[in-house]
Amino acid sequence: MHVPTMAEMMAKGESPDVLFWVGCAGSFDQRAQKITKAFVTILDKVGIRYAILGKEEMCTGDPARRAGNEFMFQMMAYQNIQVLNGYGIKKIVTACPHCFNTLRNEYPELGGNYEVIHHATFLQQLIDEGRIKMTGGGTFKGQKITYHDSCYLGRANDIYEAPRKVLEALDVSLVEMKRCRSNGLCCGAGGAQMFKEEEKGTTRINFERTNEALETGASVIAAACPFCNTMMTDGVKNNNKEEDVKVLDIAELVAASMSN
Repeated sequence: MHVPTMAEMMAKGESPDVLFWVGCAGSFDQRAQKITKAFVTILDKVGIRYAILGKEEMCTGDPARRAGNEFMFQMMAYQNIQVLNGYGIKKIVTACPHCFNTLRNEYPELGGNYEVIHHATFLQQLIDEGRIKMTGGGTFKGQKITYHDSCYLGRANDIYEAPRKVLEALDVSLVEMKRCRSNGLCCGAGGAQMFKEEEKGTTRINFERTNEALETGASVIAAACPFCNTMMTDGVKNNNKEEDVKVLDIAELVAASMSN
């Protein structure tokens, strides 16, 4: 796959319609790389002019700030803002709610003002505009799918409808967990928890959340966050259900269902 970088585009005197912020998980985590590829496949098929920062992209600093290292967060943020402002970036799309929340809500006070869109909203817009076309009702037509709300997408930024609208466009049977939307249960990887062991308790929060998803009888657990994806996948493995239940990002579901 050829993914253009901002440096390449600027060298040609071109500028993208949107900057795709890949994020740490989407860059380095083998599972999340598949989500990145799926999203890029969609952008290519739809004909969106996009670019990534590539080696110039640093972590947004979200885990550092959540873990209490404010100094490191500000250093990372300032470096990213310098790069983004240097390229005159106006619009950013990202497949990670953590990056989305930080870029959208925490960068402005440090001088980074951009229109930031999460890929759930972006995909919904493309579907609404008729730019994403599905093959004969989609690959997942009629399948039972449950959607897990990411905390940073839902409670933090009030985005509940977009991912569900995307799933409805796939012609699937959407089944909700008992705890969903603003009452959804965290998967356990927010607040820098992705990078540390949890405190002692009777059960792991991701096991509890996965059990709620499995109770719906869905064959696919849809997520819109790479951290949620990891946590729910671990929960499915803990239940020895890898053969029966798949954890997939909404971008992967769309990419698999698109007509060429």
